[in-house]
Amino acid sequence: MKIINTKDSNFKEEFDGILARAKSDIKGVSSIVTGIIEEIVEEGNEALKRHIEKFDKWEVKDNSDLMISQDEMKKAYDNIDDKLRAALHTAYDRIKAYHEKQLPKSWLDFEANGTILGQKVSPVDRAGLYIPGGKAAYPSSLLMNAVPAIVAGVEEIVVCTPTPDNEVNELLLAACHLCGVSKAYKVGGASAIAAMAYGTATIPKVDVITGPGNIFVATAKKLVFGEVNIDMIAGPSEIGILADETAKPNYLAIDLLSQAEHDEMASSIMITTDENIANETSVEVENYLKTLSREEIARKSIEDRGAIIVTSTMEEALELMNEIAPEHLEVMTKNAFELLPYIKHAGAIFLGENTPEPIGDYIAGPNHTLPTGSTAKFYSPLNVENFMKKSSIINFSKNAIDELGEACALLADTEGLTAHAKSVRVRLEDK
Repeated sequence: MKIINTKDSNFKEEFDGILARAKSDIKGVSSIVTGIIEEIVEEGNEALKRHIEKFDKWEVKDNSDLMISQDEMKKAYDNIDDKLRAALHTAYDRIKAYHEKQLPKSWLDFEANGTILGQKVSPVDRAGLYIPGGKAAYPSSLLMNAVPAIVAGVEEIVVCTPTPDNEVNELLLAACHLCGVSKAYKVGGASAIAAMAYGTATIPKVDVITGPGNIFVATAKKLVFGEVNIDMIAGPSEIGILADETAKPNYLAIDLLSQAEHDEMASSIMITTDENIANETSVEVENYLKTLSREEIARKSIEDRGAIIVTSTMEEALELMNEIAPEHLEVMTKNAFELLPYIKHAGAIFLGENTPEPIGDYIAGPNHTLPTGSTAKFYSPLNVENFMKKSSIINFSKNAIDELGEACALLADTEGLTAHAKSVRVRLEDK
């Protein structure tokens, strides 16, 4: 694994390459995705059928073929291994408990002059969840997207997932049953995003679309934003690790690889203050690579987009990691909590050697749908509020409008909005 040092003469060039990890060719696929969206808008299910036959390699003979029945979900749930079913329930319960703590509250505030101001928080009516398929199926993504929608109080949850060769992952179906998903469809890619954004004869239009996907999915979400709300534009998975001399190289290595095995485009970056730890971790990465079922994918990711950075101080390491703003950040230092106040940008922060990133993927409780590619500088993890919206509440008494109305009208006059000003003054004149 590549090791670079902040003292190297070409360090800035190397680090700029790391910061550019998330640059994806959205412009290059925009015209393709725009065409797909237009076909869905104009032709609905007929376009969906063509796209499925082209990309997922199976023939859709009838609209009903697009649908996954609740009976299929229930059957899959009943048939999975008892221990696996129990694990699903444990994950569900922990995710639900965590997200319940996020629920925003409606409120009212009463002023002395009779003004009542407040906020009403309401769920969206229908949420669309995109659950990836293809190289891997992710039942955990279903839980992470469905549970906060359930906690928010969303009435109807719609799921779209690609099904290459018309095969559906049984554990995903079981998770759908556990979450009470009412409607699920065998549709993937940009086609699924367009179908949920605009609706077809079979797939209902939703209010918000969440969930990760490839560059075509991400581009489609960007293009339909405004027709519906979206969670974020997510790119390939990534991990950052801060390590000092107390960290265990075998832990560090396998945690770096836990993200590298996702995708050739995933990035795994460690920053350490100890050169020996850097060298030993690099050796351990190579040892572990040979044992992985997805060695080819992980190796390409590590070789093309992985790096170990050696710094002189932990302050320097923190500064660099904040600039990277990783999706997942592990802190493998002697006193991990002491560094927490200095971490400004990260999707999820894993503190201590017994908190590997996969714990967050599956069982801890916080959401694993996280901002990537430095967008943790301004985005948050998927949460309950992604499935809710707020309405302002305003009520003025006669005393309140008499007190504040002229100031309001004066501001309207200044902007040249005569009717605005008159709307207030007719009330002031009404004694």
